[in-house]
Amino acid sequence: MTPLMTASVAWYVTGRFYLSSEDATLQDLGYFLHLEGLPGSLFEDPSGKVGEATARLTFRSTPFKPITVTNGGLTLGRDPVGDFTVYLKQPGHAHADFARPETFSDGLPIATFRRASVVVGGAFSAGSRALSLNVFTARLVWSAEFELEGRLYDLKALLPDGITQWGEAGPEPIADPPKGFSVVQPFLGSAVALGGGR
Repeated sequence: MTPLMTASVAWYVTGRFYLSSEDATLQDLGYFLHLEGLPGSLFEDPSGKVGEATARLTFRSTPFKPITVTNGGLTLGRDPVGDFTVYLKQPGHAHADFARPETFSDGLPIATFRRASVVVGGAFSAGSRALSLNVFTARLVWSAEFELEGRLYDLKALLPDGITQWGEAGPEPIADPPKGFSVVQPFLGSAVALGGGR
């Protein structure tokens, strides 16, 4: 297994940010739409519905406390260094369900990434239009070999230096957040492979 080419697409993910109503911590979780280097399907039934309920690879971050900065109509979020873990859904484990955030970490952990520095994102709205973006680099700090569709993989072989990801949040929060959360915001993440140097 050879590493992905530097700056080539590494993955596409989608997920949601969850803001705790108890301690104002934030966490993000979701699932992989595509992971370059894994030719098999990332969903239980390739011909059926694609979504969190059939996703084979999910992720979840450790909770963190963002710092908010405002500059006129622009709201900036500064997220501290933190980890997120990738999980492989094994047969018999609960399907992922955005109404139950804990189900995204109910699986076999296969890799942990650490954001390499403070993450800064910006959000603004004008009339009925809203936009929220962020970008971060994450280093691979731990991985384990795993099997998918009869083949063995290891994210250390595919992404030894980690990734840089751009994220875009949806224009509207989810109407009915799960108990314990005050705001839930959907997002899309697109990552490229890092190469060389630490």
